[in-house]
Amino acid sequence: MDFADFFAIDRLSEHDEEQLIESAMQLQQVMMLYEAGIREIKTKLDILSDESRISGKPSPIDSIKSRIKTPRSIIGKLKRRGYPISLQSMMENLNDIGGIRVICPFIQDIYTVADMLMRQDDLTLIEKKDYIQNPKPNGYRSLHLILEVPIFLSESTRPVRIELQLRTIAMDFWASLEHQLRYKSDIEIPPQTSDDLKACADVIAATDEEMQRIAKELHVLE
Repeated sequence: MDFADFFAIDRLSEHDEEQLIESAMQLQQVMMLYEAGIREIKTKLDILSDESRISGKPSPIDSIKSRIKTPRSIIGKLKRRGYPISLQSMMENLNDIGGIRVICPFIQDIYTVADMLMRQDDLTLIEKKDYIQNPKPNGYRSLHLILEVPIFLSESTRPVRIELQLRTIAMDFWASLEHQLRYKSDIEIPPQTSDDLKACADVIAATDEEMQRIAKELHVLE
């Protein structure tokens, strides 16, 4: 089912109205699945954080953010990758329609949270990319997991894939500002500026390591 016509509603004839309504309902149902998948994983993360708090241990989670890609963003990504513009194509080819970002105090906490999630038998790890051990050339650091979670509906169970990004407060600080500078600037980023941004990422990474060393020295991290 094609959903590109949502951006050309004024050009539709009366004959197309029923098809538009049906398409809109199908899109709404699919997006509901991704929203449910985010809620399922966020609930698990909240429970893990509450467990740490009640036990008197520092929580490995500082904050949790989530988002659903917009239809326009979905269509743009499908086009860039050469995939058909349809709901089926979207669900089969894109793993980041629904996304969760977990911000952790320390690097060690990232792997602690990931390990705790992987011990839950209703989550399936589809893909793992460790940009902490292997940073991107621009300096980006984060742990990316594609998780598949079952969504139990009234008459069926549907698997949904959610992208989980885990990063420290420092990593998130750099990534957020780098994105704003790189993609919201009216000019093309010159090579020297890219080198400067990479240098900032390296300084922040070194600071992350040092803060973790101090935390272990003070027995905040065991």
